[in-house]
Amino acid sequence: MAAATKSATKIRLQPLGERIVVQREESETTTAGGIVLPDSAKEKPARGTVVALGTGKLLDDGSRADFQLATGDRVLFSSYAGETVEVDDAEYLLMREDDVLAVIE
Repeated sequence: MAAATKSATKIRLQPLGERIVVQREESETTTAGGIVLPDSAKEKPARGTVVALGTGKLLDDGSRADFQLATGDRVLFSSYAGETVEVDDAEYLLMREDDVLAVIE
């Protein structure tokens, strides 16, 4: 009954319930003026791509709610949302679907 177990990136991380896995977009390395930013000065972007979905929120009647998101959606989220996890030398965010603010079209 899992909505999506693995994506094109073949991650081995399956979220449970209403949680999703997001791969954060890379931050800019240079400013508009051409100044190269060191890693310590970069802000982590609050955008990413959904790479895996859990099974859905458990409702009072025992059924599961459908996700509003789909694997591959580009999303905007709070900069403090989710837990950072590292799998196979790649960094992902594990968060609830409610932490997503908008879908970028």
